[in-house]
Amino acid sequence: MTLPEEEDMALKILHTADWHLGLRFPAFDDADQLKLTRARLEVVDRVLGEAETFAVDAVLCAGDLFDDASPEPEWWNGLLNLFTKRSWPNRPVFLLPGNHDPITAKSVYEASHPFRRGLPSWVHVVDRPDFEFEINADSVLYAAPCTSRSGDSDLAMSLPSRQAGDERIRIGLVHGQTFDIEGCQANFPIAEEAAVKRGLDYLAIGDTHGYREVTPNESAPTIYPGAPEPTKFSEPDAGHVAIVCFRRTGRKPRVAQHPVGCWRWRDVKCSDMETLRNLRHDDGLATTVMRLTLDMSVSLREYEEANAILDELKGTTAAHGRVGVMLIDRTDLRHQAATVDEFPDDIPEVLQKAIERLSNDPEHPEIAKRAIYHLYRLVHARK
Repeated sequence: MTLPEEEDMALKILHTADWHLGLRFPAFDDADQLKLTRARLEVVDRVLGEAETFAVDAVLCAGDLFDDASPEPEWWNGLLNLFTKRSWPNRPVFLLPGNHDPITAKSVYEASHPFRRGLPSWVHVVDRPDFEFEINADSVLYAAPCTSRSGDSDLAMSLPSRQAGDERIRIGLVHGQTFDIEGCQANFPIAEEAAVKRGLDYLAIGDTHGYREVTPNESAPTIYPGAPEPTKFSEPDAGHVAIVCFRRTGRKPRVAQHPVGCWRWRDVKCSDMETLRNLRHDDGLATTVMRLTLDMSVSLREYEEANAILDELKGTTAAHGRVGVMLIDRTDLRHQAATVDEFPDDIPEVLQKAIERLSNDPEHPEIAKRAIYHLYRLVHARK
């Protein structure tokens, strides 16, 4: 990423949002759930590490940092540890309550909560609608928190407008939904031209989980950095933060989309054996969350091979899988009606006759196919 020359730079910030610490993944088994929940805290550590790498002047966290306003202690303690192991007296961090973790009397952000009381002095919770903070002599932050899970007020338009003679860099920080997503029901709506109308140089927002510049043609960018790790399948462009550089000349800030995510979520549909075989050789499987849907009809030999490949990909109690986290839908993995010809020539005659009867069972074809498959496995297990 190319940044402006240091002497031309008045301010550099890292903008992140939608950590969703404490988010659960009930569709996955216990071991995979643990990987995915821990990944949300691990990526926050990487985000803070990137703030150090880029030597930013401030970190803006635009809401939904927790998945719930009253998360379990392991999550707020985990975040607290990430902050307390650092010493950033000259790099303020701003935590904005979003609609998932609004500031309420019983929330993690309430003044008497042990999380709030344990925060270092350089971590600031946006706890009032008229929040204002002078980042340095040339820049100021205005922010307004969510105080409920839903609302119809435009928090961006509640920020103060620029006064005559104020030449500072003015940054807004709110959480909500813009109107540029087709079919979206806006919760805490953000007007498309809010940044320009309030005289801001940058509007940092959170809610959408994919990186997106809402106003690419405006002088004041309105940016969703997206979730630093995806929270589900079909979240394109998640896994980033925004690095924003403001130059002294008053020109439009330069915004760079910077990757921080580790996990890649893939929805894969497989309709033939060749595609399934090739999955074993894909790059990056160890850090992939894969939902594999099988829709194919195979021979008994291929059915056996398919199940072996699936065990190799997902893992078993005896061995780790190639894929980091995996869901498998085998509902439409079918083996074709088999005959005695698919078995070894030397099987006992009694088994040959049983297979022939099962192969021609018109009343219970599915049960018969499963029985043949189990016989097939038993015969080959003895070889």
